[in-house]
Amino acid sequence: MLLFLTLAPVAAESGDSEAGFDPMDDPEGEVILRVEGAIEHANDGDRALLDRAMLDRLPQRELETSTVVTDGVNRFEGFLMRDLLEALGAEGAEVVATALNDYIVDIPMEDFHDYDVIVAHTQDGEALTPRDKGPLWIVYPRDDHAELDDIRYDYRWVWQLEHLEVR
Repeated sequence: MLLFLTLAPVAAESGDSEAGFDPMDDPEGEVILRVEGAIEHANDGDRALLDRAMLDRLPQRELETSTVVTDGVNRFEGFLMRDLLEALGAEGAEVVATALNDYIVDIPMEDFHDYDVIVAHTQDGEALTPRDKGPLWIVYPRDDHAELDDIRYDYRWVWQLEHLEVR
């Protein structure tokens, strides 16, 4: 069985993608991700509140990979976690990711520099919803790196992502 990875830039869906991502903007829509901790740029006190339109202004990527919770190879679209962290001026050794169901996992910051980990908002062309692992899902390029086919990394695939804390 041949498994492959594709990670390529794709156009953002937002009409104002030329404006770029500015974490200092206030969200205009529903906040779908909160980021706090060791970040330099915030828009709500010491945290960043981000809506889908703000996240869509980050460079978008496609990733084809298998998962342990779906069948076959799936195509995910989203943004690189390292692009988000860079835009926020994040400095730390780890990121604590929390899901809507209160699942919490610590992820070493090196993961985001060593691998093209994306925060997906679509799977196979369909928007992720809270009923199906959305609205955001941390996805690793497991088919491109043998070491990622390991349970230690499987725990870091946080679906229904809602909060990040940089430590």
